[in-house]
Amino acid sequence: MQVFWHQRDLRVPDNRGLTSATKTGPTLPAYIVDTELLKRIGKRQRAFLLDGVRNLKRQYRKLGSDLLVRVGPAAETLETLVSEFDADRVYYNRHYRPARRNRQRAVDEAVPTESVTDLVLVDPERLDSQYANHSQFYNDWQDEHKLTPFGVPDAEGLVSLDDDTGVPSVTADIDLPAAGYRAARDRYEQFLNAGIETYNDTRDDMHRAVEQPVGAVSRLSPYIAAGMLGLREIWADASERYDAAQGSARRNIDKFRYELSWREQNYHLLYYNPTLLTENYKSFPNEIEWRDDDDHLEAWKRGETGYPFVDAGIRQLNEEGYIHNRPRQVVASFLCKHLLIDWREGARYFKKQLLDHDPANNYANWQWIASTGTDSVDVRIFDPVSQMSKYDDGATYVTEYVPELRDVPADKIVDWPTLSRDERDRLAPEYRHPVVDRNEGYERAQRTFERALGKR
Repeated sequence: MQVFWHQRDLRVPDNRGLTSATKTGPTLPAYIVDTELLKRIGKRQRAFLLDGVRNLKRQYRKLGSDLLVRVGPAAETLETLVSEFDADRVYYNRHYRPARRNRQRAVDEAVPTESVTDLVLVDPERLDSQYANHSQFYNDWQDEHKLTPFGVPDAEGLVSLDDDTGVPSVTADIDLPAAGYRAARDRYEQFLNAGIETYNDTRDDMHRAVEQPVGAVSRLSPYIAAGMLGLREIWADASERYDAAQGSARRNIDKFRYELSWREQNYHLLYYNPTLLTENYKSFPNEIEWRDDDDHLEAWKRGETGYPFVDAGIRQLNEEGYIHNRPRQVVASFLCKHLLIDWREGARYFKKQLLDHDPANNYANWQWIASTGTDSVDVRIFDPVSQMSKYDDGATYVTEYVPELRDVPADKIVDWPTLSRDERDRLAPEYRHPVVDRNEGYERAQRTFERALGKR
């Protein structure tokens, strides 16, 4: 008998570690509720993940088996299970966050184990340890063979048992999407049928993001972060569509596949740089002079900066546990550049609020935005006014989340930070004035990073 240890891979289909275990012999699926590890993520995501565990338990029961749920430190708990069921080995899928790697090492020392690559399409060890930019990474990554999806193990490969241990409940402060493989698969089918062939053309269209949230983009990120849908399955289905498509549809589908490579590189970075979550990836000759301003940080967290596109993004995050990628970038840039607040403050807040928090994506992307990561541009600053003008000129997205501005003409909303104080008071007296001058914030960030880079 084998034990398969579920972590953030809350699915039965396309689960490489589970498939490997069942090929060796009858397999007992287990999930260990490690309360110390769960505390490292926000309460919203914790609730979503545990909903996923309950759903996974139902999946196994349909197959005539069950998911053993136990609470405690992983190494001690799995050692007890191996002894209790006289198991030969514990199989698991490798994860790369430092805390999870430490937990996996403890399990390796406690019981015989077998681990496989499942979280990414290409094992980081198959690639060079460092790349100057994403293009170089992508070229090597693209050339690597990617496995086809694994199916659902035969019921005979699973141990027949009933386990009445319940899954702990956590209450979230927002409505959660349906959890589990079936919900993830349904969402992907919706995107495949009504979005992937126009993905590149519409993914930054904020009007469509409001009117057709699944279609403009896939909205799969919470499910990918929880491992409720396998990357091989996503890649295979998108590639099948790509091979059959022509013209603009083919180009759009390829863009979706290309975007998956950014997640792959972020995990590659985390694998080779475990301090990515806490330390600047890039070295600077001088310290970055971050500002310690609690009032500005709290205004940013509340979506009350007086920059409509920024505030809409933060309010979407606070209300839904999700933020569209375009405003996500602008929101992050505004904190790090216009407000000059340390990227780690923003990353921690995202970790608390996001349903799709993924350690590699969250921290690597924050560092890219903050100009402390892998970006080849020395100082990249997203201008929140021009970004809104380009992607939400009709103010559809902004007025969805900032009701104070719903009676204001769209062009005035776009230009809000540049209007006079009197005009802002006349148009929307309940909405905030900008916490920082647009040009002043931009120029201050430019000077600060030039000093850090030794250019001043």
